Amino acid sequence: MTYEELCFASAGDIAALVREKKVSPIEVTEAFLTRIDKINPQLNAYVTLTPDLARETAKRAEAAVMAGAAMGPLHGVPFSVKELVITAGVRTTAGSRVFRDFIPEADSIVVARLKAAGGIMLGKTNTPEFGYKGTTENLVFGETRNPWALDKTPGGSSGGAGAATAAGLAPLSVGTDGGGSIRIPASFSGIYGLKPTFGLVPNLPGFGGWHSLAHTGPMTRTVADAALMMDVIAVPDQRDRLSVPAVGQPFSQAIHSHPRRLHLGWTRDLGYAAVDPQVVSMEEKAVSAFREIGWEVAEAHPGFTDPVEIFDVTVRAENYVVAGDLLSRHADLLDPGMRAFAQVGAGITALDYLRATQERAKLSAQLATFFEQYDLLVTPTVAVPPFVINTRPREIAGRKVHVIGWIAFTYPFNLTGNPAASVPCGWTADGLPIGLQIVGRRFADALVLQASAAFEQARPWAQRRPALG
Repeated sequence: MTYEELCFASAGDIAALVREKKVSPIEVTEAFLTRIDKINPQLNAYVTLTPDLARETAKRAEAAVMAGAAMGPLHGVPFSVKELVITAGVRTTAGSRVFRDFIPEADSIVVARLKAAGGIMLGKTNTPEFGYKGTTENLVFGETRNPWALDKTPGGSSGGAGAATAAGLAPLSVGTDGGGSIRIPASFSGIYGLKPTFGLVPNLPGFGGWHSLAHTGPMTRTVADAALMMDVIAVPDQRDRLSVPAVGQPFSQAIHSHPRRLHLGWTRDLGYAAVDPQVVSMEEKAVSAFREIGWEVAEAHPGFTDPVEIFDVTVRAENYVVAGDLLSRHADLLDPGMRAFAQVGAGITALDYLRATQERAKLSAQLATFFEQYDLLVTPTVAVPPFVINTRPREIAGRKVHVIGWIAFTYPFNLTGNPAASVPCGWTADGLPIGLQIVGRRFADALVLQASAAFEQARPWAQRRPALG
């Protein structure tokens, strides 16, 4: 295999090649480091590289292979980590000048598990400051560019992870999602991203904020790789009181059995969202794949109104726990957008937050009622194709929209905690990727992965690569 072929191989294939001694962990690591050195300057996907650590880990992994030692499921497989996720001995800034020089003493639970499974960490990927918005730029590292069009954003806040994965700079990437931050860049970067059921993957330790909204999950080029990653990270941990027990068989086994009959509800707008006509057209064509599989698809949606105000109150109140202290001590170091975001949080009362919590309960109940009739809900992932860096859509399909109206399909499912995935469903005439969102009942992560795998089989995407040189 050429180094480029190795960089676009699946994590599962790399692990198998390592186990079979057809390629060494050292060769794998050097291939990715070479490609990162070549491609990352165009993208700014990685903001901190750990080549010495990666090479040292690869040498130990190679020694284990040659000694015939037991190997984890990700033995010799590289991975990237979002800059919001803490890493022992490796600078973790959260995209903020306040933490420009912060070096954590411990790994997050997820990173520790990936390492224990044999994974090789390559470095940290870019994020907006504290992940507060759906695009990826900050005052420490600048902006990340979309590998399919360098003038476009890859989305956010896991935009560095999305760009790195799409460009062959990591087969596995750790992302986080508080309002769409895995699914938005998955859609904009043409990869697969899964926001698991809330609590299924432990989030701690971390920076705080996004207390009841944040999910940690996989960003990969294939569904099988996401399932493999979930087998490693979706395990409860006593340190995170919000983590929940894993359910069912391993995800990497579950994806190989496609349900014979499913009843899917499909909505192009959730009853309230403005959507770009290009997105609607592509999504409607994509949904036909489920009918070809033999599943029933009906136009339907849960019937709730846009929960943007509920989300706004919740996210600002929960982030003010962190942002309030930063405002009082480091306001001059904060991104102006982050500063304004935090200042609004200061005016939210405990009563406001509790009322929003009550409305979230009603929203969850309404969605649960929908899932009594339908197995899955299918929607667009994002209302628009990727747009130019440092802009925001304020009008879609001739309608003026809320500042986060373009992600109207993602944040509702952070409020409810349901599993939701974005699968690539096509490319525009300009070569920009579009994502289709698949949402399941709480704890039906395996079913979401199964449906994603069935869609991938019907409409494969992984062989398409951005033209970077």
